[in-house]
Amino acid sequence: MNYKELKQRQRAERHTHNENLALRIHRSLSWLNRAEQAEDLDGQFIFLWIAFNAAYATEIDERLRLSEQETFKAFLNKLCQLDQHNTLEKLVWQAFPNSIRVLLDNPYVFQSFWDYQSGKLTHDQWQQRFSAGKHRAKTALGSRDTATVLAVVFSRLYTLRNQLIHGGATWNSQVNRGQIRDCVAIMSQLVPLVIEIMLDNPDTLWGDASYPVVNA
Repeated sequence: MNYKELKQRQRAERHTHNENLALRIHRSLSWLNRAEQAEDLDGQFIFLWIAFNAAYATEIDERLRLSEQETFKAFLNKLCQLDQHNTLEKLVWQAFPNSIRVLLDNPYVFQSFWDYQSGKLTHDQWQQRFSAGKHRAKTALGSRDTATVLAVVFSRLYTLRNQLIHGGATWNSQVNRGQIRDCVAIMSQLVPLVIEIMLDNPDTLWGDASYPVVNA
C-alpha cells in the first residue's frame, strides 16, 4: 500500500468521514506523499514521522495532556484492537522480525544510553534498562503481543526522531546510517497501514485533530 493507492481510496470515501478523521487522513497522506518523494533517508524518516504524527495527534485539555510517547502508545494499542485483518501483526511477524531485533540491539536509538552519556545515569543503570527493554520486546514477540512490540519499537523511533528534529544529528551523517535505514524501512510500511486501518474504521472516535483549519 502506498500514497497513490490510499489517496484514491480516500477520495472515494472522504464524503462519509467526519471532519476530524477527514483532516487527519488528508494531512497524513500529504506527508506520506512527500516522504515517498524524498531521495535521502533523513528526509524520508522526518516526513514519515510527521505523517504518523498527523494521524495520531489529538487536541486535549492541557491539564490532562499525556506525554507524547504515551499518546502514540495509546494510539498504537487502539489500532491493534481495530485491526480486523491483522495487518499489523502480519507485518511485525512476517516482514519485520529481523529489522526489529537489529533495532533493539542498537544502543544509539535508546534514550537511556544518551542519558548515560550526559551523566544522568550510571553505566550499570543504562545497561539494565537496555537489557530490560530488549527482554520486554522479545517476550512480547514470543507471545505475539503486537501492541507491546510496536510500543517498544516506537520508543526507539522516537529517540531517533528527537535526534533529528532537535538538531542532534548531521544530515546524511555516516555515523547513523544503520539506524536511519532500519527506521525508514519500518516506518515506510507502518505509516500506510496506520492510514488504512483508520480508513477501515471511520466511525471510531479519533478525537479532535490538533490545529484545526480556521477560515480567515
